[in-house]
Amino acid sequence: MLETSRIRAGRWEGLVASAVEPKLEVVHLEQVLPGLEVSAQNPGKWRLSLPIPVETLSDGVQTFLLRSVPSAEVLGRFTIVTGVPLEDDIRAEVDLLRAELDLLKKAFRRHCVETEAKAEA
Repeated sequence: MLETSRIRAGRWEGLVASAVEPKLEVVHLEQVLPGLEVSAQNPGKWRLSLPIPVETLSDGVQTFLLRSVPSAEVLGRFTIVTGVPLEDDIRAEVDLLRAELDLLKKAFRRHCVETEAKAEA
């Protein structure tokens, strides 16, 4: 589970608790971002660092998801708001809901395929 998160000098940084080195990815608009570094911080703590690609930044709300590989379980998220300041944070919430809905749709489709395969066996 993601314990802390911040953005500093164009890099997202986080801290995850895990007994073993976690296999993680950061996803933006269904694309896995390159460059995620995972290093031991303390026993059971792992420091995460990711340069935020310039091409992911544009006006509006951009939501990034930290996921476990291969389960695709979302461990945390961070949001960047750029451009005209938003009066309400509802756009960030809608963007987050869309990202989570996409994950649920993928998991449901995978479940249906696995269930059909078991039924045919």
